[in-house]
Formats: sequence, C-alpha cells, structure tokens
Amino acid sequence: MTKQKKIRGMTWSDPRGYDPLVATIAAFRERHPDVDIVWDKRSLQGFESTPVEELASTYDLIIIDHPHVGTVVEKDCLLPVDRLADADTLTRLSAETVGKSYQSYFFKGHQWALPVDAACQVQAIRPDLLSAPVRSFSDVITKARDGRVVWPLRAPHVLMSFFTLLANVGVPFPVTKGTAIDQSSARDVIAAMTTLTNLVDPACFYMDPIAALDALSDSRKLALCPYVYLYAPYARDRYRANRIAFHDMPSLGNSGPLGSALGGTGIAVSSKTAEPDLCVEYALWVASADIQRGLYSTHNGQPGNAVAWGAAEVNAPVGSCYCNTRMTHEAAWLRPRHNGYMAFQEDASDILLDALTEKTTPQKALAALQRRFDESFDNE
Repeated sequence: MTKQKKIRGMTWSDPRGYDPLVATIAAFRERHPDVDIVWDKRSLQGFESTPVEELASTYDLIIIDHPHVGTVVEKDCLLPVDRLADADTLTRLSAETVGKSYQSYFFKGHQWALPVDAACQVQAIRPDLLSAPVRSFSDVITKARDGRVVWPLRAPHVLMSFFTLLANVGVPFPVTKGTAIDQSSARDVIAAMTTLTNLVDPACFYMDPIAALDALSDSRKLALCPYVYLYAPYARDRYRANRIAFHDMPSLGNSGPLGSALGGTGIAVSSKTAEPDLCVEYALWVASADIQRGLYSTHNGQPGNAVAWGAAEVNAPVGSCYCNTRMTHEAAWLRPRHNGYMAFQEDASDILLDALTEKTTPQKALAALQRRFDESFDNE
C-alpha cells in the first residue's frame, strides 16, 4: 500500500483566497492519488502582518504578499522556486503575468513565489446607483460632498492610497536606500487625501477593503469607492446584497490610471518542506493558465494569469471586471520589498493617519516618513 504524503498550506480566509485552493485538492489528487493537501486560513489582517518565517516552520505551502519577500530571503524560510522548476515553464508564466505580478516575487536573483492572484487599487461603484465610473479625483470629491463615497483607511490601506496617488502624479515613493520623497508632490497628495478624508464617514478609518466593499454593497446611498483593491467576487450576482462593478482608478494627475499600488498574492514553498519537488509541481500547476482560467476562477478565485484575465468566460460572471481594470493593473507600481519594509509599512500608516486627522502637520509627517524609511534599511 502506497504511503500517503500530506502537504499543508496556509492562505487567507476570504473566499477569494480560500475557495479556489480548496477546489484544487481533488483535481490534484487525480494526478497524485497518494497526496493529501490541506489548506488552513488566517484573516486578512493576519495575512498582511504575520511573519512568513513563523508559517514556514509549520506549512509546506504559503500564500504570501510580495512586500514580505525581502524579509523571507533574509530569514531563508522559502525555497527559490527556480531551483526546481523547469526554466521554460517559468518563462511562460512570466510572459503570462498581469503587470508586475510575476516580477514582484523575484528578488536577489531568484523567484520566491508564483502569482496566483493579481490585484491593485481600482475603482468600485454600485452600477445601480452610479451610471458610469468617475475619471478624476475632483469627480471623487464631488461625489463625496454628496455623501456617496466610502474609502478604506485602516492600516495599511491608507498608505496604499498615498502610494497610489503619489505615483499617479508622476513621483512615486522611493524604493531604494538614500532616495528622498518628493516633498512638494507629497504635500499635494496629503492635502488631497485630507480633503477626501474630511468628507467620508469616520467609520472608514476602521475599514479594510472587504469592510468598505461590504458597506458599498449594503448601502442605499453609497455609490463609489475610489481606491480599493480589486475583489472580483463582489462583481458576481448574489455574492452580496448588491453587485459591485470595478473600473480603472480615477486619476489625481493627468496620466490616467497610472501608478496604483500593486497587491495580489503568490504561492510559495517552505524551505523546510519534506516534499519540495511535489510542492513546486503543485505551485506551477495552480499558477498555470488552464487552472487559473478554469478551476481557480470558477471557485471565487481572482487569477493572476493574464490568459485568464483576457478570457471571455472568466470575465462574463464578474461584469468584465478584469477587462475593465486591466489598464490600471498593467500600469501598477511595485512597492519596496527590502528586509525592513514591513515594519516601515506599519509605522508609515500610523504617521500618515496622524497627518490626515491633523494630529501632526504634513511637513512633520513627511519628515517622519523619510526618517523611518531610511531607518528601515539599517539591517540590509
């Protein structure tokens, strides 16, 4: 009798992060009858903050966020996928990526994860309450004055909006050591964000994207969430009380939907796994075009593969949200990923929130951001 091989994976608890991976278990077992895969889940907040090295000691497969890459390389807790994967397969996956999704997991000469989910900040509207998406930040302000805007400001999403708008006006936040924040543009962005902050419900300070989209879906008045990470399942009929439509982000500058802060997730393999070859095979299979446009997308998944993003059968059930936000995703901005960035991201969110609530001045906030960013490289 063949001994069963057990592989444990950790993902995040939203249906978008959990359902499609659970759906792959039976199909992969048809390829490997002796393999038993179990997926556990953690909250969105835990996904964004739990150190990957803690998970790698327990799990074989881990769904990660790309800003963790610098830390995991330093901690030596993940297996470089390129050491075991076929080079031609990786080349094909790289060519099939949405925007910088594949690139976001490449660091210091190795590929540390494969994109299975692509996302960035886009625009969400209630199509039954708003006939068309807005195009500019000034349009957002107009809707906000009428009490029709919700905007997730819980850390780290307030910082993501700052990153998005700063890149959108043509001067992205620094990604390398010793680079200065453009003070003039950053003050303008903080001023714009403060104006919008003062017009939305203070409950937004406690909202992540899921909470904001739930509020948008449930409301009789809210019609627009201008900067929120794409959550394709909300575009399905009957997923929530009212369907949400997603479109390219509104622009603060004159560059169109350029510079949105990249999100999404990748599937990584623990360096401590007893089944490295099997785990890499599974990761490649889940990231492949066939699985992404089929099994993955039909079970609440939001694919990272561009073949799936362009497929009519993938777009139809979600109101063409992939086609409608493709430009924003292709032009998305890649965050810093160095060891030390995650701690900076947490502190920077607090600093920015203090500025938006006028507990400190924009000038002092920017000085603190610059100082904290420079300090984040101390362990490099």
